[in-house]
Amino acid sequence: MKFIKDTVQATFIKRENRFQGYVEYDGEIIMTHVPNTGRVSEILIPGCTVILRKEDNPLRKTAFSLIAAYKGDALINIDSQIPNKVVEEALISGSIPSLRRFTHVRREKFYKKSRFDFLLESPEGEKYFLEVKGVTLEDNGQASFPDAPTLRGTKHIEELMEAKEEGYGAGVLFVLQMENMKEFSPAYEKDPLFSSTLYKAKEYGIDVMAYECRVTESSLDLTDPVPVVFAEDRMV
Repeated sequence: MKFIKDTVQATFIKRENRFQGYVEYDGEIIMTHVPNTGRVSEILIPGCTVILRKEDNPLRKTAFSLIAAYKGDALINIDSQIPNKVVEEALISGSIPSLRRFTHVRREKFYKKSRFDFLLESPEGEKYFLEVKGVTLEDNGQASFPDAPTLRGTKHIEELMEAKEEGYGAGVLFVLQMENMKEFSPAYEKDPLFSSTLYKAKEYGIDVMAYECRVTESSLDLTDPVPVVFAEDRMV
């Protein structure tokens, strides 16, 4: 997807809190919005080059949002709102082969008290709940999620299993907001509970998928599937 708004480069200074960061842009130190509640501390390192999106809302406190950063030569998108938009575009265009049979795509639909990112339906009436997780954590081509404990994320996986038990199709798609990844795995050291729950879900029949993205300073597109690897399978 091509970003509608203009983007510019800046130098990262520090992150004040979850939503505010400071950068050097055009010779000045300015405050920016950070659209990611995760830590991303391995990405937002003082002195790194970051990408800012120009905002046009006069009521905003900040004129820019910090949406991506260079980690060495690799550009990693950190905008937490982007993965769902990119997946929606890919679903509509049929770019995810295993989900191509679903031609009706609806966002943020409820199952009992749970709200999943997507409810997909086929012409034959098959219904499928899909949860999307954006991934920014990587180490030498090994992508993983989460970058911090996520009880909410664990709850989503448990709820997918409940929907599966009721006869719905169910899956979780990890969007790797970066390129050239060798594989994806849950981040066992960061969140053992989420990781073990995800493995349980896979064994239960939940589809666990990972796709990397082509990332530029003005666009992000879902591209190729990446192998999903569990430590439990390696021990067998």
